[in-house]
Amino acid sequence: MKPRDLADLLLLAALWGASFLFMRIAAPDFGAAPLAALRVAGAAMLLLPMLTLRGAWPALRRHWWPIAVVGLCNSALPFTLFAHAALSIEAGVSAILNATSPLFGVLFAALWLREPSNGWRLAGLPVALIGVALLVGGRIGLKAGAAAADAAVAIALCLSAAVLYGFSANYARRSLSGVPPLAIAAGSQAAAALLLAPAAALTWPAATAPWTAWVAVLALALPCTGVAYVLYFRLIANVGAARAITVTFLVPAFAVLWGAMFLGEAVDAGMLVGGVVILAGTALATGLLYPPAWHRSRG
Repeated sequence: MKPRDLADLLLLAALWGASFLFMRIAAPDFGAAPLAALRVAGAAMLLLPMLTLRGAWPALRRHWWPIAVVGLCNSALPFTLFAHAALSIEAGVSAILNATSPLFGVLFAALWLREPSNGWRLAGLPVALIGVALLVGGRIGLKAGAAAADAAVAIALCLSAAVLYGFSANYARRSLSGVPPLAIAAGSQAAAALLLAPAAALTWPAATAPWTAWVAVLALALPCTGVAYVLYFRLIANVGAARAITVTFLVPAFAVLWGAMFLGEAVDAGMLVGGVVILAGTALATGLLYPPAWHRSRG
């Protein structure tokens, strides 16, 4: 990576790590669908004027259909799933589960795009699943009052969101190659807002949310989504989908840090073990981690 790409990667990881913090704050007051809708609507309001200033509307009009698919699979659905999970599990655990996204990205690349794989990459899947089992079995990161069944559902929702991210990265690579990142970011957020509007209207909370929740929504929508997606799609364009999605390896560190600093979330040994096993499995699957013997055989 060039220095600018590495800076984009670190900033993106910090922003997406913070998004789990803001979801924890706002989800109880808004609910999953309204929160996700506000998140993407705010991001669209930030990005669409930028799109106009850059003169990138023709690209959005030409590629509106694949951009809408990315809006559904990379924003509307996963944002809703993670917001629902935030009602039961802590920010750090959600971010660790989000780190399996590159694993599913590799699977989609191998099964759909027919990219070659190897034994060590295939071994990453069961290793990552063992890490998930450690998180579930230890009831790690439960919010106060949440039951084990709630945590199991929340973990399943996070993994489903990770599957969608893995699909979306490969879909964007296949269908939106050469499209300006700003057009993809702005168009996908606008499409996600339109898609989520009916569910948000039907489930809008009766009580008025406190100002702290609204501040969290603004932070979630503008820097953590609007700015972050420009960085993300720029990384896909510059370094490829496989490298760009590895940002999720860094996100848990920031999410755990922000959660501990601002929400007082505990970091225990069980959470660390489960997280390390998940990251190791995902690193194997993406080719970022190879045993020494494999390095020698490649050399």
